[in-house]
Formats: sequence, C-alpha cells, structure tokens
Amino acid sequence: MWWTVLLPAKSLPEAKSRLAGATGDATAHRELVLAIRADTMAAARAADGVARLVLVVDTAAAAQEALLAPAQTFVQTRPGLNAALAEAAADAAARWPSHGVAALVGDLPALRPEDLAAALAVACASERAFVPDAAGTGTTLLTALPGIALEPAFGVASAARHGVGAAPIPAGASLRRDVDTAEDLAGAAELGLGPATAAVLARLDPSPAVHLGPA
Repeated sequence: MWWTVLLPAKSLPEAKSRLAGATGDATAHRELVLAIRADTMAAARAADGVARLVLVVDTAAAAQEALLAPAQTFVQTRPGLNAALAEAAADAAARWPSHGVAALVGDLPALRPEDLAAALAVACASERAFVPDAAGTGTTLLTALPGIALEPAFGVASAARHGVGAAPIPAGASLRRDVDTAEDLAGAAELGLGPATAAVLARLDPSPAVHLGPA
C-alpha cells in the first residue's frame, strides 16, 4: 500500500521552543529546528511505501520556509495541531483516495527509513494504528487506511487517546525518539543523528548539558 505522509511544521521561532536552551540564541535555534525537520523529511521520503510527503503548516510564512526543502504544503485554516491534521488528512484522502494517510511528527532527527517503512507495513492490517513515543505516553505516527478518518489526538498523553480507536504497533527506536528537549536530543544522538542535525550541532558546539556522545 502507498501512503501520503503528513508532517506538521510549525512556523519559527515558535517551533520547538523547549529546545531553545540547547542552542543559546534564536539563529542557532532556527538552524537546529530546520535541520531536525530536514532529516525527518529525508528519512520519510526514502521509506518504502511513502508516495508523497505533505508539510502541514500554520502560516504562509511557514509555507515559504518549506520551499527550502522543497515540499508540498497544506496551509491550515483551523487553529490547533489536531484540527490542522484532520483537515489536511481529509484533503489528502480526497486527492489520493486509494492511498492511506499517516501523520508523522517532524522532530525525529535519528529516523531511519526502514523503521518507518516497517511500521507502515504493519499499519496496513488495521483501520487506524499508531506508534507510541519512547516514553510510551505520546505518539510519533498515526495512520488510517483509505476511506477511514484519521482522527488525530496529538498532545500530552496522546497514546492513551489514540489507543481507544487505533491499534498500537511496534516500531524501531528511531521512529519513537522524538525531540522536545536537550535531553531528548542527546537520546536521539545515541541512535545516530541525521546528517543535517549532526552538522548543525557540530557547528554549535553544545554545552555539556547537551551531551551528545563520548567526550
């Protein structure tokens, strides 16, 4: 089965605000967020079964940022992440009705294409499915088969909400390690960061609080 993958991309500088302490200034924060997003997008595009990647953006400015990728974009008209994903999923289902729809978080700098491909293959067996994050409380991937509404419920404790109507599926560590804080980034680094994120961090020379490997 082929999938349309939706990836939310909040406009900067608001995106990943809890990660700002890992960089020290706004310019570095922007570079890091865009690098994490770029690595996530590259891995998603390379995964077997992914027909296309659509960035779900909150403003026209974010759509312009996405052109640097480049990527297809969907500019939300309703406030909030879940409302945006729901309308983007409905649009994708109307445009590509024979393809499944998947919502993938955009902060997976260690994502491996094979981990996403494996999860999508398992998701073909359930009307809706989801991958819990490394902590087991959040969600990194939510899928819906053709003809089935996505019904996103991302946010705090989203795994419990998604578990009501979607099947949990096993996934490789790289698909579960999303990044909100410096500690999360260090955990992702242990798995092996994508080239864009690794390059930015090498330039930034993070403080000891953001330990990314052996000294």
